[in-house]
Amino acid sequence: MAAGGIARQDQQPVFVLHTYPFRETSLVVELFSRQFGRMGAIAKGARRPRSALRGMLQTFQPLLATWSGKSELRNLHALDWGEGLLLLNGDALMCGFYLNELLLRLLPREDAHEALYDHYAQTLRALASDAPHAPTLRRMELKMLQELGYAVPLTHQLDNTPILAESEYLYQPEHGALPPDARKSGVQLLGKTLLDMARDDYSDPATLLQSKQLMRMLLTHHLGDQPLHTRQLLIDLQEL
Repeated sequence: MAAGGIARQDQQPVFVLHTYPFRETSLVVELFSRQFGRMGAIAKGARRPRSALRGMLQTFQPLLATWSGKSELRNLHALDWGEGLLLLNGDALMCGFYLNELLLRLLPREDAHEALYDHYAQTLRALASDAPHAPTLRRMELKMLQELGYAVPLTHQLDNTPILAESEYLYQPEHGALPPDARKSGVQLLGKTLLDMARDDYSDPATLLQSKQLMRMLLTHHLGDQPLHTRQLLIDLQEL
């Protein structure tokens, strides 16, 4: 606790999710902190050409942030490079922006999710190393929903009946896998797809296709009526 009762945090691991202008020379910065979750901070003077913060406000880079304050928007004092700089290009860069938009929409302010932070960092490293984009996105989407408390049952039906690989199911957001029923809405998929996802195995093309359809439905359900801007760009590019 700093003088004057202003809480101060030094050298906290963070990622920058988004920035936007604030007043004439400053920026509001949306940070994803490992210990404090999603946070807003004001980077005073960051739009000035000689600002020390200006060149550090880089998305997808592990950073160490120092801030103070107790209000919804903290005062960002300093940023330093964290461990291992990352370079995302092309489609990988668009995937990164998509994940940032998901975090901004789904992650409540100041709700710490250390496991999700670590998985996000791992996902960025995978994208930077040219790992296949589609399964990388599916893993992060699933982890995000699970860490935020949304049930995504993959091995059992609602009545605890085990899901069978060779059986077909209708998946609904509020109920999970159900026996097929033409009168109900949901995603039709094989039990093998759900079991593969539980095993983190996306090697089967059918699993990759059906898992994309499933995650798209679940995310739409939890995001509500406002669509993701980056998702349509990904669809236009490569059906990711």
